[in-house]
Amino acid sequence: MIKVVVTDLEYNKAADIFENTAGFECICAPSDEKGLSEVIKQTGAKFAIVGVTKYSNELYDAIPDGGVIARFGVGHDGIDKGLAKSKGIFCTNTPGALDDSVAECAMGMIMTAARHLASCSMDNKNGIWRNRVGSELSDKTLAIIGCGNIGRKLAKIAKNGFGMHIVGNDTSKPNDCSNIDTFTESFEDAVKDADFVSLHIPDIAATKNFINAERLNQMKQSAYLINTARGGVVEEDAVFDAVKAGQIAGAVLDVFKNEPYIPANKDLRELDSVIMTPHIGSSTSEACNRMAVSCLKNISLVNTGKFELMNKIIQ
Repeated sequence: MIKVVVTDLEYNKAADIFENTAGFECICAPSDEKGLSEVIKQTGAKFAIVGVTKYSNELYDAIPDGGVIARFGVGHDGIDKGLAKSKGIFCTNTPGALDDSVAECAMGMIMTAARHLASCSMDNKNGIWRNRVGSELSDKTLAIIGCGNIGRKLAKIAKNGFGMHIVGNDTSKPNDCSNIDTFTESFEDAVKDADFVSLHIPDIAATKNFINAERLNQMKQSAYLINTARGGVVEEDAVFDAVKAGQIAGAVLDVFKNEPYIPANKDLRELDSVIMTPHIGSSTSEACNRMAVSCLKNISLVNTGKFELMNKIIQ
């Protein structure tokens, strides 16, 4: 029986998988580093499944050499890979498991912005019957910043389902451009005519605060920014300033620098044209079950020494 400690939010998202997968004993634990580390020590587990919480200290001492920190998701900026490697800990993630869910969520956010769905709902609940005029998506331009799996899936949905013109932007051209009408390595060229700009880039040193005042100024005044990627790629105060000044039409944000959201200086919640959701991009039952299965598979492969078969960040 392989003993695995799972942080509570992730456990509850796929409880059926964690409770009924043969060969595993999955133990629910707090997400905070101290609480998680204590449960690992108490149970003697050498494997942990975690979410987006940042871990920088006790966790790496609690997990023994040869153990695993398995990320329930794709982004892994909350894990100190260098520290884990120095302690002999493997780090894995679940690429591919959430692509459909995040791409569909981004498409829904584009539709929400185009038809003012959030504002109309709020008006109605407040007793205000106001018919807001939106826009069709057909023939509109969508700039996809980051043409990995999720970006390309969004391109497929937007192009084939809604008749949008797709402009792809990345540091290099992807092999599959079948649903991308125009590709450019220039962000400015990608967004200059875009009605919607959707981010699908990782949070790494090269992309910290990628969306800043300068890049927001390169967007059309009628454009919306969509972010289902990582909070660290957006300078939130710059978005506040751009929306408030009418420099862009608005933003739909699912991820933030601090989660739960804590304003840096300026509070995005004050702006009606900024729609905010609590990191729900990958939160579908289908994606959560796939991520749980993938995490347990990676742990099993490490446990049996089949490292070449696992979805690994580092070894």
